[in-house]
Amino acid sequence: MANTENNEQQDQLEIVESRFGQTEQYIEENRNKIFTVIAVIAALILGYLAYQKYVKAPKEAKAAAQMFQAENYFERDSFALALNGDGNYPGFLKIMSDYSSTKAGNNAKYYAAICYFNTKEYDKAIECISGYSCDDKSLAPIAKGLTGDCWSEKGDAAKAQKYYNEAIKAAADNEFVAPIYLNKLGKLMEKQGNYQEALNAYNQIKKDYPASNEGRTIDRNIELMNIKLGK
Repeated sequence: MANTENNEQQDQLEIVESRFGQTEQYIEENRNKIFTVIAVIAALILGYLAYQKYVKAPKEAKAAAQMFQAENYFERDSFALALNGDGNYPGFLKIMSDYSSTKAGNNAKYYAAICYFNTKEYDKAIECISGYSCDDKSLAPIAKGLTGDCWSEKGDAAKAQKYYNEAIKAAADNEFVAPIYLNKLGKLMEKQGNYQEALNAYNQIKKDYPASNEGRTIDRNIELMNIKLGK
């Protein structure tokens, strides 16, 4: 029995030694290829780190600095200057074009969309906001809501409703943003003569966001919808 176990162990040892020998042989035969692959991987890593430090970071900083004057015009409601610049400083349109891969370039799309909305250029506003990406729990639903506002102004109630619902869903935990778009949805449905859906939106404000600005005055909207529904 002991001899059998010793033989099995010897066999296993020989198999391991054989495989190890094959590995050594493979490495020896393909040494240049292996070193080349390692060198390429190292070069890629170093190249990525260098790009982040010497290209992307300075570009991010420059783009952020370029945003200052455009934001200043935006805050003063000078939307044309905010969009197009003043000859000395670029506007949001140039920033979003020249620095599209930066955070500032992305944010410029959001600002540009609001500028276009305020100048009643709704198609351009939709185009800008569709290219904007954001994970922020407040800004992401506002971007959806802005798209809904544009479609509402364009007279497309179905698309406006779609984006308002998306905004409401994205802002479910936000007691400031969600009731704003619930109220807009209610007004939109009311305008379409869909009083039951308007009532549903207003009731959701009363139930889920009673302390909001909309919640404090929503009872009169609910009462009006109940009257129109004959309740």
